[in-house]
Amino acid sequence: MKRFISIVLAAAMALTMAACSQTEEPAPSTEPAAVSTDAATAAPSTAAPTEAQTLSGTVSTDGSTSMEKVIGALGESFMLANEDVTFTYNPTGSSSGITAVAEGRCDIGLASRNLKDEEVSQGLNATILAYDGIAVIVNPENTVANLEMETISKIFTGEITNWSEAGGADGEIVLIGREAGSGTRDGFEELTGTADLCQYRQELTSTGDVITAVSQNPNAIGYASLASVKDSVKAVSVNGVAPSEETVKDGTYLIQRPFVLVTVEGKELNPVAQAFFDYITSAEANEVITAAGVVPAN
Repeated sequence: MKRFISIVLAAAMALTMAACSQTEEPAPSTEPAAVSTDAATAAPSTAAPTEAQTLSGTVSTDGSTSMEKVIGALGESFMLANEDVTFTYNPTGSSSGITAVAEGRCDIGLASRNLKDEEVSQGLNATILAYDGIAVIVNPENTVANLEMETISKIFTGEITNWSEAGGADGEIVLIGREAGSGTRDGFEELTGTADLCQYRQELTSTGDVITAVSQNPNAIGYASLASVKDSVKAVSVNGVAPSEETVKDGTYLIQRPFVLVTVEGKELNPVAQAFFDYITSAEANEVITAAGVVPAN
């Protein structure tokens, strides 16, 4: 009997030990868990992307009316390549555009002349975008086809007042020019030696207005950006050289000036404006600039 009880107790103890061994949790390992190489590669990266982000936002320009054609074409080209970008252009004239960028009212100022010393001293930078001829324009009915630089100076200062004195038919010369502060006016007067001496009948506020005024008066003469000249007026040769892209580029056409991008020294452009600036000053934009009728600076 005692032996039977011993056997039962021994069996019970064995069953208890077996149950404990099945429910006991394994001791935690002190070795680091292995990571699958494939899983690590597939996991999304939190690192910054290496490629440029899609541009979005606005780039604003303000200034020269003479630059309307070329800056408009460049703005359109840039927007076609960047569908989330808006480009704006405010045709106010060179001096107004320079003031606008200095006061922070636009990203990039546009001037159809070099910066003056006082403007440079205000912390403004000039980057030449292209070169443009300033065409001397007359009405298509005018028989004059060529004028010497000296004759042009005498006409605009009032020394020559009748077309018969310049190789044309009898008729009082009507002088049409731009308003004070215009880049086209500054460039024309500097190059012809007529600064502050011109005897204008009309001083107009845009290139388009000058072209319209000359087209409507058979005795009128004016000047306009070569890129803006239309069939409604006639551009005369100067010293026997017709204004064209080729003669501006090789320097044989004497009345020419720069198209300038104006920015503020030490002030970073926003990403969209910087991308636009980089594009229009690169060789990539030269085809667009040439198609607009001016000569790329690069």
